[in-house]
Amino acid sequence: MFTNVLRPALLAASRSPRVERSVSGMSATRKLVDRFVAGSSEEQAAAAIRNLRGSDRFVTIDYLGEDTTDIRQARATVSHYLEMLRMLAELPESAESVRPLEVSLKLSALGQSLSHDGHAIARDHAHQICTAAMAAGVWVTVDAEDHTTTDSTLAIVRELRVDFPWLGTVLQAYLRRTESDCRDFAGPGSRIRLCKGAYREPATVAFQDRAEVDGSYLRCLEVLMHGDGYPMVATHDPIMIEAAYRAAAAAERKPDEFEFQMLYGIRDEEQRRLVADGQQLRVYVPYGDEWYGYFMRRLAERPANLAFFLRSLRPGARR
Repeated sequence: MFTNVLRPALLAASRSPRVERSVSGMSATRKLVDRFVAGSSEEQAAAAIRNLRGSDRFVTIDYLGEDTTDIRQARATVSHYLEMLRMLAELPESAESVRPLEVSLKLSALGQSLSHDGHAIARDHAHQICTAAMAAGVWVTVDAEDHTTTDSTLAIVRELRVDFPWLGTVLQAYLRRTESDCRDFAGPGSRIRLCKGAYREPATVAFQDRAEVDGSYLRCLEVLMHGDGYPMVATHDPIMIEAAYRAAAAAERKPDEFEFQMLYGIRDEEQRRLVADGQQLRVYVPYGDEWYGYFMRRLAERPANLAFFLRSLRPGARR
């Protein structure tokens, strides 16, 4: 029932300004938001980063925001990333082949959705951030969004990789095109974060059945593990984690030749277990005030997240 009814409803709500006003006004909302989001400022995010690095976890950090239609807001987002990179450059990190610190970018937050020259504006803003990241010794990965942005996003990634061959990108297994995209992007030096997908998509472009999505994820995982790049396995699913172990072994990959990725605030014990098992694990750490869309997608992903939120709404519940 959750997959067939509630998940689509929550994903639809993630794009609704009316629902956003209602949810944002609930006193219980902040409790769960704090579980998933590392504060609103660069200083608060940096504190979370230091804590995660203290337990030998890698970090990728995202300044929240998407679907920007105001050039001033896009420029403000760039400024936040530049400030974060200045702070990250001050953290003591060795120049390893695998960078412990990374930032993640949503191109729609950088101006991709602007009606005039959005593609070029987002590309130039991302280039500015990548330049600062390179100077700071920090990686960058370009996030995936809904399917309408995929062609533009991957085109920008190709353009940026001319100057920044270490640039990563995200591919979503629920899209029917993704297995082919994995083959195209699994070349030398590539970094691909493979996730299942978190947007509401039509059946014409995306698998709707959970078993089909899982099957696509496994096929894509095999392509990336046997490719020449650096796979980043973004999943909380125990079945997919075990599959990644098997695929890495079959491809004769060492633990430092791929990594697992999980979200901030989700399955912390499993994150620590993977690190203790000798695996590389990177935590996706979002921060900022534009948390609503991200928050709703987290509720849509797992019944446990929604149940936790609903329990906090009950009269007498501890806030």
